[in-house]
Amino acid sequence: MSKAFIGALDAGTTSIRFIIFDDMGRPCAVRQTEFEQQYPHAGWHEQNPYEIIKCANDCIDGAISEFAASGHDVSDIKAVGITNQRETTVVWDSETGKPLYNAIAWPDTRTSRLVHHFKTKNGAKNLVRLCGLPLSTYPSALKLVWLVQNVHSVQEARRRGTLMFGTVDTWLVYNLTGGGRPGSDTKFVTDTTNASRTMFLNINSLKYDDFLLDFFEISQGVKLPEVVCSADNLTYGNIAAGALAGVPIASCLGDQSAALVGQRSFSVGMGKNTYGTGLFLLYNTGEEPVFSKNGLLTTVGYHFKGEKPIYALEGSIAVGGAAVKFLRDNLQLISDSDEVGQLASKVSDAGGVVFVTAFAGLFAPYWIDDAQGTIYGITNYTTKEHIARATIEATCYQTRAVLEAMAKDSGYELKALHVDGGMSNSGVCMQIQADIIGIDVVRPQYLETTALGAAIAAGFAVGIYTSFEELKKLNTDGETIFMPSVTEKKRMKWYSLWQRAVSRCGGWLQEGDDDESEIEEEKRIEEDKKIEKQFA
Repeated sequence: MSKAFIGALDAGTTSIRFIIFDDMGRPCAVRQTEFEQQYPHAGWHEQNPYEIIKCANDCIDGAISEFAASGHDVSDIKAVGITNQRETTVVWDSETGKPLYNAIAWPDTRTSRLVHHFKTKNGAKNLVRLCGLPLSTYPSALKLVWLVQNVHSVQEARRRGTLMFGTVDTWLVYNLTGGGRPGSDTKFVTDTTNASRTMFLNINSLKYDDFLLDFFEISQGVKLPEVVCSADNLTYGNIAAGALAGVPIASCLGDQSAALVGQRSFSVGMGKNTYGTGLFLLYNTGEEPVFSKNGLLTTVGYHFKGEKPIYALEGSIAVGGAAVKFLRDNLQLISDSDEVGQLASKVSDAGGVVFVTAFAGLFAPYWIDDAQGTIYGITNYTTKEHIARATIEATCYQTRAVLEAMAKDSGYELKALHVDGGMSNSGVCMQIQADIIGIDVVRPQYLETTALGAAIAAGFAVGIYTSFEELKKLNTDGETIFMPSVTEKKRMKWYSLWQRAVSRCGGWLQEGDDDESEIEEEKRIEEDKKIEKQFA
């Protein structure tokens, strides 16, 4: 029986899981729980920071209990790796360790007006070359700006010099290593993959950039976490309490970078697509950043201690599984997420229906902030089966658009697309994906590659793994390959219809469309005060 185990805490957008892996990458115990998503206003998406920590601790305790009940010794867990939803912004007070407001989640679009304002500032055209990201509602920067401008408790903490900012990785590490309590060795850090999603990090030097901090007007009065390597056995500290007290946190990666590692995409030209709440296609570009001319992001793929950082091109698609959730929760078209594939399989195509799932604008490669979700082609012939298939196709078409952009930027076309994440469970979805992109889609048997990537990185940090070569066969048994089954003519006809729909959905929102009435504005202010009070 293996005597080296690694724990992986995977803090996603809608759920948190803790998985314990053996040194062959096999899961031995797992506990997962969903946590509440709050939508106080149209376009707003918040989470309670306390609930994130509670769910994390509950998942750790539950998985440890299962692990021990299976006859394993908890002392054989040598390290813990963390992976997390990126861009989601948390602010708290350094004196109390308490959050000052709800976390603003990455899909939140309340900063759309700030985007337009900052695009007019001097230096805006230099941002992509400095940080790899375009101005949009997506990164953390404008979320922090909004908090500073609109939340009284945040303003007061900034005035006192006690305002701490972090993404979810920083919030987790801070609390797991003591939460600032006297006598604890609390760590206030972030890794390069998460820091590269804030717009505060210089993508070339991997250090905070004075120009960027000044541009976003947060260079004074805000405490930023120290930026460290993604895999390091010392800088993240040890877990302070509970069954894993004393166990080192040895890695931290944003979820999409973790999936890149979990798919073992360690060579230039390798890539993966993760089908989660959103879709994220990452492509390894090696030791130098590549700046896209076709709407993609430049990001840090991973950065192991003692090694050079590895960069990636990324195509970020805002809505993936969230569209299925929309059919289930908002429209009540289905009662369970798995039903969407069952419905879609009953029709050979979408019957002319195209669903542009621009709930938060369109991300890569389009970057259309003023788009909204739109369904085209509805006729008396349309059924819920057509709507279900069009929902799946929306993610697949956007994946194709990202693949085309990556081919233009890199000069290399992927021969196969490696996939993971919740929606990839659906064979119907993956077959539609293969038909739309015209190349094989490769799905591993074990789909939790995000957590596996965090475990692999932690394993490297503590010496369980010493080379990428020994990981080549990890999680390769039981792969499923989906091959294209439609003609190129049909594929192009479908895609042409999608492109036409995208060209028409932009410009939907115009100045004044989202203005609030005085009553609505007063109501919003009162609700915001209630949110502040719960953290007072």
